[in-house]
Amino acid sequence: MSADILPFKAASGSIAPEPPKLRMQRAFGVGRVSFKAPPSPNAPPALDELYQEGAAKIRLPKVYSDMAEAALINTSGGLTGGDIMNWRVDLHANTKAVISTQACEKIYRASEDTARVTNDLVVGENAELHWLPQETILFNEASLTRKLHVELAPSARFVGVEAIILGRQAMGEQVESAFFKDSWRVHRGGKLLHADELSLSGSVAELSRNAAVLNGARAFASLLFVAPEDQEVLNARARTLQCEQDRAVTALSAFNGKLVGRVAAADGFALRQALIPLLSGLREGYSLPKLWNL
Repeated sequence: MSADILPFKAASGSIAPEPPKLRMQRAFGVGRVSFKAPPSPNAPPALDELYQEGAAKIRLPKVYSDMAEAALINTSGGLTGGDIMNWRVDLHANTKAVISTQACEKIYRASEDTARVTNDLVVGENAELHWLPQETILFNEASLTRKLHVELAPSARFVGVEAIILGRQAMGEQVESAFFKDSWRVHRGGKLLHADELSLSGSVAELSRNAAVLNGARAFASLLFVAPEDQEVLNARARTLQCEQDRAVTALSAFNGKLVGRVAAADGFALRQALIPLLSGLREGYSLPKLWNL
């Protein structure tokens, strides 16, 4: 046996251990923002805390209303297996804010592990939070686990949306297989008000063709509206918004002090065209963040 292929021996005479397996560099980010009551009537809420770490960045566009605005940014340019992003938003009593994202979040092919995104939202008494991130785009063989935790005071108001696009149709992208798990937990006054578990795994292309899943749609969204209003008021609002939509792709239901909706569309453009009037109706006169129109 040639000497150059003998196992290397440590000084003690024992065979040296195998070097540790190298792991790919992964993105990590933590972003927190909180707002407190405005200094004067009709002014936007004042910034209370802003924290940024790693790939998580938060920008505060100038506003001219009583609602603050924050834009969440992932500077890594997208997520893949093993990446972690944690966001937190706190609204103190008597504040209003809308949270959006700079652009659509892209979830790329994962060679191992899954991307993890956690969103923690806390809304105080008489406060109002509009959670309006732009769409998340899943690429072929992407893997994403996302959690949304919302804590609402009894008098708080909340509008939330999360939208998914299965590949960009205009770019000819096809999502044959992927993993996506979305978990929502919403508490009001310390009690569970809304729980939602959505999961797609394996042959997503085949699953999405199923009439009971997406019926061929490539884009879909989940909506939630919570407000301290009478059930009849919520029912009337659901009926009004539903009449303005194509019933084949939009379903709205009001019960237990909340309004829940699902929207499915052929592509991302059609999905946004359906979401804009829905969100505008739920936001009662507030225009969508400018980032949605760029």
